[in-house]
Amino acid sequence: MPVPVPRQRAIPAVECGQAPAASPDSGPSKEQAPPGTHPAEHPTTRRENPTEKREKPTDTSPDTSTGTDSRTSTSTGTDSRTGTDTGAGRTHTDRTTQSAAPTNLTVLLIEDDPAGSPIVPDLLDQAGKPIRVRTARNLTEAGRLLTDDVHCILLDLALSAPAPARTSADGGGNGNGGGDAEDHDELAVLRHVLELAPRHAVLALTSSSDAERGAEAVAVGAQDYLFRDELDGRLLSRAIRYAVERKRSDSAERRLAEGRLRAQENRRLERGLLPTPLLAGSPLRFAARYRPGRSRALLGGDFYDVVRTPDGTVHAMIGDVCGHGPDEAALGVELRIAWRALTLAGLCGDELLGTLQQVLEHERSDDEIFATLCAVDISPDGRRAGLCLAGHPSPLLSRPGEPARLLPYDNNGPALGLLPGARWPRMQVELGAEWSLMLYTDGLIEGHVGEGRERLGQDGMVEMVRRQLAEGLAGEELLRATVNEVRELNGGELADDVAVVLLDRTA
Repeated sequence: MPVPVPRQRAIPAVECGQAPAASPDSGPSKEQAPPGTHPAEHPTTRRENPTEKREKPTDTSPDTSTGTDSRTSTSTGTDSRTGTDTGAGRTHTDRTTQSAAPTNLTVLLIEDDPAGSPIVPDLLDQAGKPIRVRTARNLTEAGRLLTDDVHCILLDLALSAPAPARTSADGGGNGNGGGDAEDHDELAVLRHVLELAPRHAVLALTSSSDAERGAEAVAVGAQDYLFRDELDGRLLSRAIRYAVERKRSDSAERRLAEGRLRAQENRRLERGLLPTPLLAGSPLRFAARYRPGRSRALLGGDFYDVVRTPDGTVHAMIGDVCGHGPDEAALGVELRIAWRALTLAGLCGDELLGTLQQVLEHERSDDEIFATLCAVDISPDGRRAGLCLAGHPSPLLSRPGEPARLLPYDNNGPALGLLPGARWPRMQVELGAEWSLMLYTDGLIEGHVGEGRERLGQDGMVEMVRRQLAEGLAGEELLRATVNEVRELNGGELADDVAVVLLDRTA
């Protein structure tokens, strides 16, 4: 008859070699027992307080687990990714598995008594992955543990009033700035944390009998508040995720508001840099259209200006700095202001353009940057004009009974900034008693025509303006129709800046 085999019992971890054996009379040895554990509490039968699973900052016992972060043995706080303390009764396999599990969120708990309340249970994020918890007893430790991977801070509002005896026992003070007076404002430490971590979400922990202080903490800047004596894993995990997302939303909204404010300031600045024509006392009519190539900008590399000098002469200018970025826009403004100052000082023609070239050479950021320019000075009687071209397209002149045509450009000089010591001859042009003179930049003529590679060019622009003049368009309406048609032919927004100036004289 076979001998009955007794039912096999479960072998404890200490018997199978996965945990150190305990003394039969005194419980866990001091080497394996976590600090603060009573000798009568056996590690295999007691479920530990999760905050006690994290090593205390003052713990100097050796780390025997294979998956424990090396930071757990330092005095600056604890990283609880393992979820257990060395010698707490769990197997090395469990600790290794938990340590290797990927984490999405990291939480920093700031409390002067990590082994007491609040109880921080095992936390899981929305994907079911463990939330890593670090503990700090004071703001000094919190500052050392507050790395870029921390997403949320759990702050006990009672931290601001530590007992003086405890401060002395801890050796060196809590560093929270609240030990000078027992009745110190509890929100002072919250304000300090908000200054220390402006980009982190903050959850305030308070007692259930002090909900008003929790609401005040939210008003100061915390994302939410919780009652420390009513915490559970599900509630706390959800509150952490909510606080992190709310902080991200608030930060994004703040950046959006700051961006809008900067955009408004930039628009005001750019609008202020656009010219205001000085034509008081002149019979000439003025119109202009300006479209920068940069998206959401008011100012590009094109520039223009019109002024009337005391002798009655009207001076008009239009120019184009190569490129259409912010640096080119700034250089265009400098050239425009320099041109106005030189014109009002009495310079014109070759002398004025030579001085402008010196300004360009001193102000440009690169030796390869140049600018084209067209300058016109109209006599006080309005019948004649002097024309200087520096690598710029020739103006378009239209008179009643005659087709619109381009002014001569045979003596076109080089663009500013290309040839040192260059000269720009001044040509005399007869305008007549009634006329319209249109100055423009190459953005108006370099747009595509249809889907091919063909561009509008000067000839196409001349034909377009002739047709619009025949339809009775003039002034602002003429410029608006011209720019809109060029844009439609291009199939969308023009890549380059566009500036157009129109001067009219009626008999």
